[in-house]
Amino acid sequence: MITLSTQGNLVSVSVLGEFTLADYQDFEQHVLYELQFQGGVNLLLDLRDMVSYTLDVAWEEIRFSREHRYDFRKIAVVTSDEWMIWIAWLNRLFVDAEIQVFDDPGLALEWLQTQ
Repeated sequence: MITLSTQGNLVSVSVLGEFTLADYQDFEQHVLYELQFQGGVNLLLDLRDMVSYTLDVAWEEIRFSREHRYDFRKIAVVTSDEWMIWIAWLNRLFVDAEIQVFDDPGLALEWLQTQ
């Protein structure tokens, strides 16, 4: 399950439990809608409460990231899971955005709001 919110050009996503393909598709639709009005978005991705994700989510993430390579300005990933940190750094291959990993969501938000 995910929760989504938007404030200006900031899209915030929190994942709770299993991250499914349906969740990711909801995320995609939300981002695509915001891109129509913002022209580029910052993303706060909170994975602290994520338990797992399905393989089709990983594949869809790669596909979506490649198609929207230039649509993200900054991406902040909040997690302490070593595997998720590695995946966040791997995503640098697919998007032309600044990506940082944080343990604290407050610091992540602060970083996203700086120019």
